[in-house]
Amino acid sequence: MNMKNFADDPAIQKHRWLILVAVCLFTFMSTLDGSIVNIALPVISKDIAIPMNQAEWVVSIYLITICALLLLFGKLGDTRGKIRIFKIGSVLFTVGSLLCGFSVGLGFLLVARTIQAIGAAMTMATNSGIITEVFPFNERGRALGMIGSFVALGSIAGPGVGGLILAHFNWGYIFWINVPIGIVALLIGQRILPKDITVSRQAIDKPGAGLFALMMVTLFAGVFIGQEIGFTRPVILGLFAVAIVATVFFVRLELRIDNPILALHLFENKRFTISILCAFLIFVANFFFNVIAPFYLENARGMAANYAGYALMTFPIVQVVVAPIAGSISDRIGPEILTFIGLVLISVSQVGYMLATLATPLWVFMFFIGLVGFGNGVFMAPNNAIVMSSVPVRDLGVAGGVNALAREMGMVVGISIATTVLFSAMGHYAGHKVTAYLPAHPEVFISGMHVAFMVSLVICLVASVITGWQLFSRRARA
Repeated sequence: MNMKNFADDPAIQKHRWLILVAVCLFTFMSTLDGSIVNIALPVISKDIAIPMNQAEWVVSIYLITICALLLLFGKLGDTRGKIRIFKIGSVLFTVGSLLCGFSVGLGFLLVARTIQAIGAAMTMATNSGIITEVFPFNERGRALGMIGSFVALGSIAGPGVGGLILAHFNWGYIFWINVPIGIVALLIGQRILPKDITVSRQAIDKPGAGLFALMMVTLFAGVFIGQEIGFTRPVILGLFAVAIVATVFFVRLELRIDNPILALHLFENKRFTISILCAFLIFVANFFFNVIAPFYLENARGMAANYAGYALMTFPIVQVVVAPIAGSISDRIGPEILTFIGLVLISVSQVGYMLATLATPLWVFMFFIGLVGFGNGVFMAPNNAIVMSSVPVRDLGVAGGVNALAREMGMVVGISIATTVLFSAMGHYAGHKVTAYLPAHPEVFISGMHVAFMVSLVICLVASVITGWQLFSRRARA
């Protein structure tokens, strides 16, 4: 096929929406599996007879593996073919999901989660690049908006979906639910996904890929273990030191070689850099909500877990509806103004959470849950469109990998900072160290929640100011 892009091929254009469905299904499942397991950890730890701190690694190893491999698979997508990498990842994710559901033991489960994470990283790193190539420019925002919707739905819906599954089935089904969906997506993909056309066969920067993986593994292992044993222990300081040294060597290597695993020149493009930074910041803020809102609804307000899950689903459901519409509008009026409006709405929602008390009417809190979903829907699709349209076709895989990495790092950092700030603030108000909700003192939790959402508000305002400055600077020059 001697064409510059899939948008010129009528046969591919005929199936472009089915291609989007196949890509979105794996996007949803791979992001869902980063958050769905949390609610099942007590059941898993009891069933396979391990302490809770070991069970936490079922979540941690998935996130660490994805972060370590996203750039490698983004580059492999550019050099060996995005669709080829996506298909291999789809198979690995489905097989890993099947294996995860068997109650054999912690070692087996961690290996299965690693296989699942490798597949997830392959699909996450290539999904946006495939859609950018397949869809014509005037529909790209809407299509990327759909991917953004499923990313949000998967990231936020985990506790609600997991709770519903655990209410009726054993914990293995939180993984096995992926298998039939994965098989359907594989069959659709096998039928309608075209052969790759943007394949360069360049050599892969293996030292760079190794250094980046070392950097991610040591950084996040330090974060996860440090939360459990304290950040001043020598082993944790050693992990952070290795991460810093690996980062220095990684940057020096990437600036020196011809075909780096991470094209640092992409960050010379202000639109690309600001959009990636804002995506990271907003995912950090979203996971403040994801960590704290269940405590507020279930512990402080006394809601049953299933009803709290339904309430929290307001966020992703609103975003799923809004994101494609925002993407479609961005195709007509440009994405910058929509990203700014979305960030302002997200910031307003943080003020609502920050002012919530035990006496706040539930419908008011629900309104702000819906508002943050609305703001994310307005922000994510245009922001993805900016990221993917800011780079040349040869770098779409790397750009998609960086975009997915920003989401995953935002998720990990958000969870870590939110729990640290929440329990530190609660400890300050209680007058002693706090590591869990205090049933007899809900007012201590509310005080800690206010501080945590104040921090989250600052993060959102930073993203809003940066985006607003870029928007009005561009308009002033025009």
